[in-house]
Amino acid sequence: MKQATAKERILKKIRAALLQKRDNPYLNMEESPLYPPFTEPLEIEFAKQFSAVAGKFVFCEDELDLVENLLLLAEQFTMRKMYVWEPELQRLLGKYDFPYYSTDTDFDKADAGITFCEALIARNGSVLISSGSPIGRRLAIFPHIHIVVAYTSQVLPDIKDGLDFLKTKYNYKLPSMINLITGPSRTADIEKTLVLGAHGPRELFVFLLDDSIAVKDKKE
Repeated sequence: MKQATAKERILKKIRAALLQKRDNPYLNMEESPLYPPFTEPLEIEFAKQFSAVAGKFVFCEDELDLVENLLLLAEQFTMRKMYVWEPELQRLLGKYDFPYYSTDTDFDKADAGITFCEALIARNGSVLISSGSPIGRRLAIFPHIHIVVAYTSQVLPDIKDGLDFLKTKYNYKLPSMINLITGPSRTADIEKTLVLGAHGPRELFVFLLDDSIAVKDKKE
């Protein structure tokens, strides 16, 4: 009788082990929470995390408060060429005669781009945008200042929730670009010195409008 070699004995043990039915130690791993639950409202958590990555956060009680804060910001940074391409945002600002450029005329001299967003991610203070919106790719990247107008109903807990929202909104036909903006553009490639505005806007603002009452009334 031929005696099994060491290699054959090892392979036999491996085959036997693979045939054994063993419990999965990571059962329901996808359903298990990765982070502890939030202890504060999502908009407050977003404001904290967003500010921690050098973002500038402004809470607005209503549309008039939004426009007044935008005018103050324009005066502070001496902004004259502010671009708004989304029709809904144009209508909102147009009600209060807020000055903006609706085309890309002299876009190379743009001071700021004002946009909506897809969602705000509370966990890491990120702004979720996509090429599915009328702003395309340029308005959130080229001007030195990017101003995001968002609503409290758009604040979501985690990135997973943001991606689930996009799948539902676009019926699983996702836009070609989905981008998470976490603070102003930055790099530390040169001598490990942090530089803001290296590959995009050097200032990122989020103006958050409270629409919680309107959303509640709509549900009721």
